[in-house]
Amino acid sequence: MKILALDTSTEYCSVALFLNGEVISHEILAGQRHSELILPMVRQALGEAGLTLTQLDGIAFGVGPGSFTGLRIACGIAQGLAFGADLPVVGICTLEALAQEGGGGRIIAALDARMSQIYHAAYEKEAHGWQLIAEPALCSPEDAPLVPNGNWTGCGSGFDKYDQALRARYGGSVKRTISGLRPHARSIAQLAAPRFAMGGGIDPADAMPCYIRNKVALKEKER
Repeated sequence: MKILALDTSTEYCSVALFLNGEVISHEILAGQRHSELILPMVRQALGEAGLTLTQLDGIAFGVGPGSFTGLRIACGIAQGLAFGADLPVVGICTLEALAQEGGGGRIIAALDARMSQIYHAAYEKEAHGWQLIAEPALCSPEDAPLVPNGNWTGCGSGFDKYDQALRARYGGSVKRTISGLRPHARSIAQLAAPRFAMGGGIDPADAMPCYIRNKVALKEKER
């Protein structure tokens, strides 16, 4: 199984190759330069592995939620590469990729959505993968969906920014937080591999970002 994975959902840009269980990955703080950097990063990774696109089994990308522009870039690049090489694609939720970065156990994944809101989901690691406990949602930290009592780990830029509010919301259920984590192409590749293996890839024409939110900024009167 050989998979190319991309993520441009945050200010970081990452690319990974999943090669029969081994992962080659690169990441850079891109700012607003994702569209400029992503294809050279893809070429670099393929060159290191000695592969061409046509030798891959599929392309995976971070489907969202996240930066609107970033999600469109990843989806568009994945579609273009997949069309050219006649490959299927898989979109992976960036919150699940964030949980994968957090390790095992019970993970509350939260990304800063700006406008005093977060993108939120909760997962529990099981033998077959991640079980979804709380669906991906947009909410304020104070109104984050509740989860069963237990030993939870919080991670993502949502916790980095709103740690106090989220800990207050969850009481003692959040036993620890991991700072500095973000969705990464290596986790997207790892999550996509079993889906490709089970025939879960789709036609690139059917790939779409998952925004969750329908606006990107507050109006003047809302501030």
